[in-house]
Amino acid sequence: MPPITLKSAATSIRLPLPRPRGQLSAEVLGILTSGVPGARALPAAHPVSDDDLADDDDLQLTLFCLQELHYRGIEGVDDAWEWDPSAIALRRNLEDAFEAHLRGRVTVPDVAATTADGVAQILFEMTSSDGGPSVSRFVARKASLAQLREVLVHKSIYQLKEADPHTWAIPRLTGRAKAAAVEIQADEYGGGHLASMHSELFRRTLRALDLDDHYGAHVVAVPAVTLATSTFMSLAGLNRRLRGAITGHLAAFEMTSSIPSRQYADGMRRLGLGEDATGYFDEHVEADAVHEQIAGRDLAGGLVEAEPHLLGDVLFGAGACLLLDDLAAARHLAAFDAGTSSLREVAA
Repeated sequence: MPPITLKSAATSIRLPLPRPRGQLSAEVLGILTSGVPGARALPAAHPVSDDDLADDDDLQLTLFCLQELHYRGIEGVDDAWEWDPSAIALRRNLEDAFEAHLRGRVTVPDVAATTADGVAQILFEMTSSDGGPSVSRFVARKASLAQLREVLVHKSIYQLKEADPHTWAIPRLTGRAKAAAVEIQADEYGGGHLASMHSELFRRTLRALDLDDHYGAHVVAVPAVTLATSTFMSLAGLNRRLRGAITGHLAAFEMTSSIPSRQYADGMRRLGLGEDATGYFDEHVEADAVHEQIAGRDLAGGLVEAEPHLLGDVLFGAGACLLLDDLAAARHLAAFDAGTSSLREVAA
């Protein structure tokens, strides 16, 4: 079984510099750590294969790192790289390829809606009819402690930056949709109280299971499909033209959170874990039952009422959320069923 990073003495708020996973990530990380922008440029474009881009370790790690320049940065990488033209050009090239790949796989309902209630109804139908594999049900019923720890490692890639990718949407929205986004995000950030921030609650869960709770600590351990769930959020959030997609993603994310959170908490209690471990999920059982209504009607519905032409992107974002979650869950559960690890084979 691949080792899982335990508690460490790390103090940096940046993403730890990851190991390359192929030719592109090796070249990009080598250039990023070689000095300030200008001395060397990143490759302007990268030929993308016809393979499943959500399962391409080299591409997903490279994209994750380029996007991370807009969040907390990467250890050993100068902050000036954030707006370097070659970094932006490569990031856009990879994002465009990944977006096109997902648009070819996501089925967007052929429906029309011009009211907030109508949009919410479509989204509730999409999320309630999703019959994909469920990691949360597996955890509730039969996951071992070791398997639960692996699940938390996967979840840490997003949960330790929870809300940040969706917050990019706020300055791109107006009116009812903007107010709804602020209401949801304020809860995600604990209403201004550090200990109540959802990312902090998840850190508490990681510590309860003796896992490293530092930002980005587990990027090295997770496969491409886990990174892909985050890279799509970032590409939709960072691009104003995709404000509909990030809004739809957030709506679907909230609509599929409450029941799974209850199942995760039930599984933890089955394994004898206490409130330190379950607190994050217990909080989401109640909070997301409220958020799903706000996200469906006021956020996504409010956006479509203001900008009707964005309905297709809203539904695409929701569909991409569901698809990527299903792909990740299928991979993780297949590994568990086979008696193997769902994590990458990484060096200790």
